[in-house]
Amino acid sequence: MKSDRLLSILLLLQTRGRIPARELAERLEVSVRTIYRDVEALSASGVPVYAERGRHGGIELLAGFRTDVTGLTADESRALFILAAQGAHAALGLDAALGSALRKVMAALPAPHRPAAEVTSRRILVDATRWKSGPRPDVDLDVLQDAVFADRRLRLRYRHSGEQEARTYTVDPYGLVSKAGVWYLVADRRGKPQLFRADRVRSATVLAEVVRRRPGVELADVWEVLRRQVEERPGGIDVTVRVRRDRLDLFLRLMASSLVSHPEVAGDWATVRLSLGVVGEARQLLQFSDQVEVVSPPQVRDELARAAASVTALYQPVG
Repeated sequence: MKSDRLLSILLLLQTRGRIPARELAERLEVSVRTIYRDVEALSASGVPVYAERGRHGGIELLAGFRTDVTGLTADESRALFILAAQGAHAALGLDAALGSALRKVMAALPAPHRPAAEVTSRRILVDATRWKSGPRPDVDLDVLQDAVFADRRLRLRYRHSGEQEARTYTVDPYGLVSKAGVWYLVADRRGKPQLFRADRVRSATVLAEVVRRRPGVELADVWEVLRRQVEERPGGIDVTVRVRRDRLDLFLRLMASSLVSHPEVAGDWATVRLSLGVVGEARQLLQFSDQVEVVSPPQVRDELARAAASVTALYQPVG
């Protein structure tokens, strides 16, 4: 563990320059005294590192000193080559940069780790796109990226789901998130977090105003709040259904986002509980025909009966 920590200190100093001992201690989860002992160990091994005490002091490498050591273990080397599908990098315009970076990393790896890393890159692929997700509209992330990296506010023309006309918003972006193949802009609007699907942005303009993010709040913090809002929708409608056993696997896959309980199987049927946002969402259950029956509540049964009657009327023979 000490050797890993010494390498971490060396790489941090090489990347960041002077770093206060307290900051190093917090990042590596050790005491300040341990950091100073590690600095002495590095110095004794020939690394030109020194510490300056005082208000503006810190730990620093001698100017111009570089080392080619990566400090990567075998598992860390393999992990670098397990990457998501190329689509995410292409959307950001980073496909060529990714390939170049991986070639440089491969060349810098310790020789014993290279074969395993190369095999991993050919044997493991992570594709974040859902099955049969259908064609997706082209998404232009350039302007959104510009605002995110320049720390500038954005003016959006944005069309919400179910609406024909776009609305205009001024937002403070935290960053971009790719979720199951869909890109989202995470931003504050009037000081409150909001999620914007990139493929619904009709136009975007980077403003001259500096972004106004909430102090101490990072992209991961805002995303966690928004993710929970989506996945834990309050006020949902509890629906109990019966599913024929031979269609249960398909039902569970297609309705996964609405499930609130494990199925209880009895004979040829399984009982499952769902949570739907509004009564109208229950119409999606018609895709299962007579393989699924809503048991409760009555208003959902009535909604499906009306929908089924409308479909029957539509397909009545003419004349």
